[in-house]
Amino acid sequence: MASSCRLAGLVLLLVAALASTLPAACRAQLQVGFYDTRCPNAELLVRQAVTAAVANNSGLAAGLVRLHFHDCFVRGCDASVLLITNGTAERDAPPNFPSLRGFEVIDAAKAAIERSCPRTVSCADILAFAARDAVALSGNVTYKVPAGRRDGNISIDTDTFTNLPGPNSTATELIENFARKNLNAEEMVILSGAHSIGRSNCTSFFERNRERLASGTISSAYQALLEVLCSPPVRTADMDVSTPTVLDNNYYKLLPLKLGLFFSDDQLIRNNTLVPLVNAFAANETLWKERFTAAMIKMGNIEVLTENAGNIRLNCNVLNTRSSSSAEMIETLFPAAGDEVAAT
Repeated sequence: MASSCRLAGLVLLLVAALASTLPAACRAQLQVGFYDTRCPNAELLVRQAVTAAVANNSGLAAGLVRLHFHDCFVRGCDASVLLITNGTAERDAPPNFPSLRGFEVIDAAKAAIERSCPRTVSCADILAFAARDAVALSGNVTYKVPAGRRDGNISIDTDTFTNLPGPNSTATELIENFARKNLNAEEMVILSGAHSIGRSNCTSFFERNRERLASGTISSAYQALLEVLCSPPVRTADMDVSTPTVLDNNYYKLLPLKLGLFFSDDQLIRNNTLVPLVNAFAANETLWKERFTAAMIKMGNIEVLTENAGNIRLNCNVLNTRSSSSAEMIETLFPAAGDEVAAT
């Protein structure tokens, strides 16, 4: 027991010493191909889990993109949205519950990866890979995801209220909200195009859209359809009334027709700075997709934890126990014979 304690103490000292010698830029750097030697099949296993899930339920593609977005905007891309606590975690807050979907897909991918490469791939990276694969399946476009994120240990429900943009946000509020995450107004408009897929609970838009009908900012025919869709027992509606399962630029084409589902969607054409962007993406889907993938990569870099910050959760839904964290640290520093620890 005494020798184990001494070993644990030496490990902690060594970790601290290593951390202090690494330049800050190095500690914060994500890399494409981060798992090429650590866990070569990591991205494949995520892709398989996402493909199987979306084949069974196409709506999960939108769910996974939104899950990644809601994770990154609260405490950065650290998988804090996945944590289950005593009902006070991010996933329990009204902006996330009960609408967030795709948790089981991340769990399936994590389980497969843990069987193949234990204690190696973070839940935060799995979320980023899964969102990329969901975009590929729904929009026929892909991109390379820089990885190396670590998982956070804090998840607080009230953080969602101050960090996540809401469906009733004004154009100014949207611009300011994204700016706090180092995303500019154009990137806000670009990422709003993710509303091309998925569904929303009627509570997110129904009453506000009755106000919009009175002000003439929503089509009366569209509102009549929403009145039907939001009647019991149905309580959800597609966010894109034309191609709800295809990630395309129809979202932008619908806005000038007063067919944006949310007040915040309609705000993009009520602002002189934003409306030219809407028109440009409505006219050129290739342009939008190119910039969408770039914006997704940039969003995936929000306030990431790397190197010695955070950890790698063994179960994405719960914090590691002290013993499991110690085991991870010891194996990283003193790998078994034949194991390779790639340079970072």
